[in-house]
Amino acid sequence: MDTMPYRKFLITGGAGFIAHHLTKRLLDRGFHVVAFDNLSTGSRKNVAPYLDNPGFQFIEDTIFNRERIAEAIQACDFVFHLAAVVGVKNIIDNPVQTIKTNIEGTEIVIKECQLYQKAMFIASTSEVYGKGASPRFTETDDLVYGSTMKHRWSYACSKAIDEFFALAYVKKFGLKAVIARFFNTIGPKQTGEYGMVVPRLVSQALKNEPLTVYGDGTQSRCFTYVGDVIDCLERMLATPACYGQVVNIGSDNEISILELAKKIIAMTGSQSQIKIIPYDQAYEEGFEDMQRRHPNLDKLHSLINFVPETTLETAISAIIDDFRQSL
Repeated sequence: MDTMPYRKFLITGGAGFIAHHLTKRLLDRGFHVVAFDNLSTGSRKNVAPYLDNPGFQFIEDTIFNRERIAEAIQACDFVFHLAAVVGVKNIIDNPVQTIKTNIEGTEIVIKECQLYQKAMFIASTSEVYGKGASPRFTETDDLVYGSTMKHRWSYACSKAIDEFFALAYVKKFGLKAVIARFFNTIGPKQTGEYGMVVPRLVSQALKNEPLTVYGDGTQSRCFTYVGDVIDCLERMLATPACYGQVVNIGSDNEISILELAKKIIAMTGSQSQIKIIPYDQAYEEGFEDMQRRHPNLDKLHSLINFVPETTLETAISAIIDDFRQSL
């Protein structure tokens, strides 16, 4: 971190799960952090541990308050733009909020960063690959979406627009931006409230409730521990070659959701059974899911020589411990 060119950071969506861990890392490094969040999906619990730290400030407001977000951007050296509507259930239930926050909100932040010549990180998602059938998704793959009648794809499309908009500013105005597509980041402090599968299953297992697996359980994901993600972000910010790029951040550790549920039952010693729930009942009629979500990490490795090290078992253990403390 001696090569880090920035000292004061603004984090939009600063009361979220990833932001909580990012804030801790930056404060531990001796940097200053301003967290900006309207608490629509973020939690005060995620900023509470830092409120007494002189290097931390929390601003409770929406990024649609252009004057206030502009002031915060002007006063920082670097912006982590993490603010977004997240979680499949939340996206389906709130399609207007999803589109407005992810597109209009990101446009505001990008324009202000350009105006004040601030470098930025934009959090995108593996969802942008849509229904693509690639065995390992590469950053240059085509994006394949479902019908506009299915609200589920509004999140993927809106985040793709974010990428297009940011890259247009990179090309036209020289915006200094890094865009990363996160693949299923997990860890302590993540909530299952909005459809995040690992915290939901862990919470159910610890309460000896049925573990609800949506679809048929054969769909697979690669889960990445949040500590590895934060390590990756540190290296990317300090690597000039990452700016102007779109990069996958994830793990090669692929597992089906059914096997994940079985693993969580075993690791918690739970008496729970697994309950299969069709997508139509879990979300909405005609819901479509990605069968696989496996990242190609060659670009990440070539840019910063980074390979995630935390095993899925270690990540789940940390989540179990965190839930046990809260319960």
